[in-house]
Amino acid sequence: MVTNLKELIKKAKEIETKTLVVACADDEHVLEAVELARKENIIVPILVGNKTKTKEIMEKLKIDSSFYTFVDEPDNGLACHEAVKLVSSNNGYFLMKGLVDTSVILKAALNKEYGLRTQNRISHVSVLEVPTHHKLIMMSDGAMNIAPTLDEKRQIIENSVKIAHAIGNKNPNVGIIGAVEKVNPNMEATVHAAELIKMNKDNIITGCTVGGPFAIDNAINKEAAIHKGVKDPIAGDVDILIMPRIEARNVFYKTMMFLANAKGASVIAG
Repeated sequence: MVTNLKELIKKAKEIETKTLVVACADDEHVLEAVELARKENIIVPILVGNKTKTKEIMEKLKIDSSFYTFVDEPDNGLACHEAVKLVSSNNGYFLMKGLVDTSVILKAALNKEYGLRTQNRISHVSVLEVPTHHKLIMMSDGAMNIAPTLDEKRQIIENSVKIAHAIGNKNPNVGIIGAVEKVNPNMEATVHAAELIKMNKDNIITGCTVGGPFAIDNAINKEAAIHKGVKDPIAGDVDILIMPRIEARNVFYKTMMFLANAKGASVIAG
């Protein structure tokens, strides 16, 4: 099982090289990341957007543009639609968001004619390497779903589990996070936890072990779980944190990144 981002990159290098389509690529950080992946032979890049601006940035960064394919479309909205069309019509291509509002690229990605819809709700899945923790932590959903219903949380779990499986964790522990460790009818997150555990036991949610409700400490720390008397079998050993609302997820993610020196990688799944 992958335990850090270095191993994750190694795993990516071992599989077939994929074609990455970047929508609105005229951004330094985006191009730096794409170039690093290209040099490692993880991806073959196609850049869709303002070709003139993108090439100017590449020259500044000393990136050889001869390794890149360009689709010149200066309008951000149209660039997103062109990028999505490329991905939907070519097996093995995948999409990356460049310097463009999320709402703009989502409109293209969810287009009923050529978009990237599946039966599952889309959700944001993050993988975090935290220096003080012994393994990768996954978290969902930090960017897409504001206040998910019970069934939407089921779909968020299913999306997260697919990502966990892809990086080598065949039966991840999924912790439903709230403020307390007991079911409280006044706290929706704890009520959802009980229902999601039942779905897991009834084989509605598969490929993982669901536990909770957990506060964040006893989800990821065995000592905290023992100290609080939390008896759930996965207490203190959670792989995937399912947060109650977008505020909790967003604060947790940015706290890890900016105060805990975490390294992160994120994907939109579903």
